Amino acid sequence: MKPAGAALQTLRPFLDGVFTDPARDEWLQVQEPACGRPWARIPRGSEEDVRRAAAGARRAFEEGWGRTAPGERADLLDQAAAALEARSEEFARCESRDTGKPLRLARELDIPRAVANLRFFAGALRHDETPCHESAGVLNYTSRRPLGPVALITPWNLPLYLLTWKLAPALAMGNTVVAKPSEWTPGTATLLAGLLAEILPPGVFQMVHGLGETAGRALVRDPDIRAVSFTGGTATGAEVARSAAPAFKKLSLELGGKNPTLVFADADLEEAAAGAVRAAFTNQGQICLCGSRILVEASVLKPFREALVERVRALRLGDPADPATDLGALISAEHRDRVESYLALAREEGGRFLTGGGRPPMPEPLAGGYWLEPALVEGLPAASRCATEEIFGPVASLHPFRDEAEALRLANGVRYGLCASVWTRDLDRAHRLGHDLEAGMVWVNTWLLRDLRTPFGGVKDSGLGREGGRWSLEFFSEARNLCIRYCAGDVPAAQPSRPT
Repeated sequence: MKPAGAALQTLRPFLDGVFTDPARDEWLQVQEPACGRPWARIPRGSEEDVRRAAAGARRAFEEGWGRTAPGERADLLDQAAAALEARSEEFARCESRDTGKPLRLARELDIPRAVANLRFFAGALRHDETPCHESAGVLNYTSRRPLGPVALITPWNLPLYLLTWKLAPALAMGNTVVAKPSEWTPGTATLLAGLLAEILPPGVFQMVHGLGETAGRALVRDPDIRAVSFTGGTATGAEVARSAAPAFKKLSLELGGKNPTLVFADADLEEAAAGAVRAAFTNQGQICLCGSRILVEASVLKPFREALVERVRALRLGDPADPATDLGALISAEHRDRVESYLALAREEGGRFLTGGGRPPMPEPLAGGYWLEPALVEGLPAASRCATEEIFGPVASLHPFRDEAEALRLANGVRYGLCASVWTRDLDRAHRLGHDLEAGMVWVNTWLLRDLRTPFGGVKDSGLGREGGRWSLEFFSEARNLCIRYCAGDVPAAQPSRPT
């Protein structure tokens, strides 16, 4: 943690291969969530900064990056992965300081996954295949061309993890990138920019800082930006869509979730309780995939509730650097206030707190941090705001159901549809629910077990499009068909296509 009174670090935009001064001398402070002290400052961000970044990305694309060989781009991604892995401890400590999450989680999840993202898409590019269609005297083949400069707007909960998840396929397909990390968590994006300065040509990766309503909006609207990949809240995603639509920009939106965990009587209840707690409270509940609605078959509600409460009470809050810490601080004072407003609402809506929900006493220097005990609530009506709106914090609600039909109705009874997890030994039930749940991803007897080849994304208010594997490669490229008539004779100039 930064000592009290220490000078703030200054984090600058990364443009054309170097860190440079912003257009305006206006700054935002970056707080360390675990202690509430500022540790850095970033530019407030302006349209001038964004314009320079986008123009530089266009220039780098036109001057050669868009024509580099796929194998060369894959090699550079592998170099970036190796460089990041060699500095993994530095990046993990920065991520923990920036987000308030346990250092152990950053070491075990965030940074290894960032390395894996870079390596995976290097391999995916090397093994990518495009279709070829042959008929009498005619060959049609498909190629994938880069789009040009693309914008990556990433959130504060998994900063490097989600930046590399977008960056790797964007670069793999030959695009240049303008990234805008969250103003709350700019640290690892800045470290990554410095790392990429040694690997990529100038201008291929550009980074601007600032607020979403200024720098973010300018980036989405900039005429040089050809696609926008955004991860964040549903309301902000709708604004991004409104800004991008008039220019017909490609758009990928990974938005909010209010995800169900469904526990049936035939499940291994101890394993299900452990999985439900992990799904609800990992990263202080600040993951879009968190299972914040725990639906339990009524016949096993009592023993499951007891197991759940015991496990939630055993979660340890403390110094993020302590290996024994399970939960860190929330991202900001403003966000903690928002979560606490939902806790107050839960009481108004008839909820009973089985455990948690208060501010724990913390020793110095943590006393000024944004701490909140994990809360488990039951008795909320299924249609209540706390049971249907995304809280994005360490709050989970418990709801009984009588049978599979009611479980499905409860699970689908919200405007979100990102993911779900089902705990059962009945394989037929697993398949039925996997088919009928309104969710982009369904896990059975597990949670957040990701294969990077599979599609990631949601339905309803949880987003638009898919990321992962070939879906990311397709988003960050444009399919082009080339039709070649390769022999003379009686081949007609145009042939009917079947099927239509």
